[in-house]
Amino acid sequence: MINSNWPLWEVFVRAKNGLSHKHAGSVHAADARMAIEAARDVYTRRMEGVSLWVVPSSAIVASDPKETTELFAPAEDKVYRHPTFYTIPEGVKNI
Repeated sequence: MINSNWPLWEVFVRAKNGLSHKHAGSVHAADARMAIEAARDVYTRRMEGVSLWVVPSSAIVASDPKETTELFAPAEDKVYRHPTFYTIPEGVKNI
């Protein structure tokens, strides 16, 4: 029985070992164990995953879109983090 008054949980699925977990969606569940089981039933019915994470939606903190400039501007002066100063030798196909 699904109760929409239960907490909302965000579900992250890892498709294969070695890959990152990706947000798959949300489920309502009374507790973490129930959230894992609901996530399994909803998001990995066809063997799509090898690992699940569930996080209470209330625990997620997001940046404020109004603060984008102030929050991300410090990265603009760190051009050394981008590989634009390197020359790629001939014969190297993939980096």
